[in-house]
Amino acid sequence: MKQFRTLLLATALCLVTVSFAQAQKVAHINTQELIAAMPEAKAAQAEIEALGKTYQTDIQASITEYQNTVKQYEAEAGTKTDEENQKRGLELQEKQQRIQQFRADAQKDLAQKEAELFKPIQEKAMNAINEVAKEQGYEYVLDRATLIVAEGKDILADVKKKLGI
Repeated sequence: MKQFRTLLLATALCLVTVSFAQAQKVAHINTQELIAAMPEAKAAQAEIEALGKTYQTDIQASITEYQNTVKQYEAEAGTKTDEENQKRGLELQEKQQRIQQFRADAQKDLAQKEAELFKPIQEKAMNAINEVAKEQGYEYVLDRATLIVAEGKDILADVKKKLGI
């Protein structure tokens, strides 16, 4: 009798869970694909790449200057005193540290610029996703990147249409 009651309770619980799951309208979307298709994202990416190239050019110029200074100091080392060579060695270390610091600052600046440029794009995408989900009666919209199985409706095309892309 106790086993029958446990089996009946487990069956009822399964039925409630299945019916609850079926009552939820779930859709999915690949937000990365959506954002990549947005013209604003393409423009932002181009701006970030241009800034990155500028930084890379500046870094390369500093490295070239550093290498030329090293060659010059090595060529002149025999004609200089130990004190002067030590001073030049410290000067080279400082130059190398400045290059490393500039590289780190450039990476930080690029990351900040990317976050600054993509924040409104992401917000626009999320607003469009929310609007389409409400219009089509979806209670949950999951990102395709985190799904293992996606049998619900993919609303990417609908959101692109909403955004005009």
